Amino acid sequence: MQSFVCAGRLVLGGILLAASLAGARAATIDESVERYRAYIIGNVDEALAGARGLRERIAAKDLAGARRAWIEARVGWERAEVFTGGFVSDLDDKIDGWPNATTGFHAVEAALFVRGTTDGLAPEADKLVLHLTDLDLKVHQMRLSGQGMLDGAARLTYEIGESKADGGESRLSGTSLDDMVNNLAGLEQAYSVIFAAPLATADATLARQAQAQIERLSTLLTVGDLRRVDPDRVRAASEDLVVTLQAAAAALGLRRPTLEMLVQ
Repeated sequence: MQSFVCAGRLVLGGILLAASLAGARAATIDESVERYRAYIIGNVDEALAGARGLRERIAAKDLAGARRAWIEARVGWERAEVFTGGFVSDLDDKIDGWPNATTGFHAVEAALFVRGTTDGLAPEADKLVLHLTDLDLKVHQMRLSGQGMLDGAARLTYEIGESKADGGESRLSGTSLDDMVNNLAGLEQAYSVIFAAPLATADATLARQAQAQIERLSTLLTVGDLRRVDPDRVRAASEDLVVTLQAAAAALGLRRPTLEMLVQ
């Protein structure tokens, strides 16, 4: 009987210790998410400033200037996508829906880079600025979570390999490679600020693996020209990182991002 009681105490002690460690990791992640908010705000502010510049160039009927402003606005936006898909999917669709875009960045892209005109684009530019302004307000105020950021990181990683590596979303402007590079920059930013330290504590092997896989993707995308991207290798590297992020969820006490969630 005494040995049974002792064993029970050991089991209970183990459970309490595990719960305590999980709680500590969750607290660390929550603090890191709040530090990361500043990076999201910076990325969204950059996209909004670019969209305002785009609207000005469209109003001035400056086609070359509007094209430059469109490309500049995309940098901050693509880096922010690690956040937008998981927290503001409705705005994400209005701002950057593709491939069948009827509004947002890609509706403007078609006019500027294919039809070669700024005519009739003022209302679309106004809507783009309006939606990015709404996003800017939300990112200052809304509650963020480690779970949402991990889901967003896994989804964006999957998208880089499965949806963008074969030619990307910005084919008309020729900036698809920039999209992927900036997506990865945003992903690496989120991982390093939010997850790297707690994952290194929880599972150092997984942490090293995640960092190596991010660096591998970066190498595959640092080629200077979309025609030099190897889609199969990018897809494989993307899938490997998704699997690692799924494994990291358990180590961090978070829910595992599912395939159904990734392909939404």
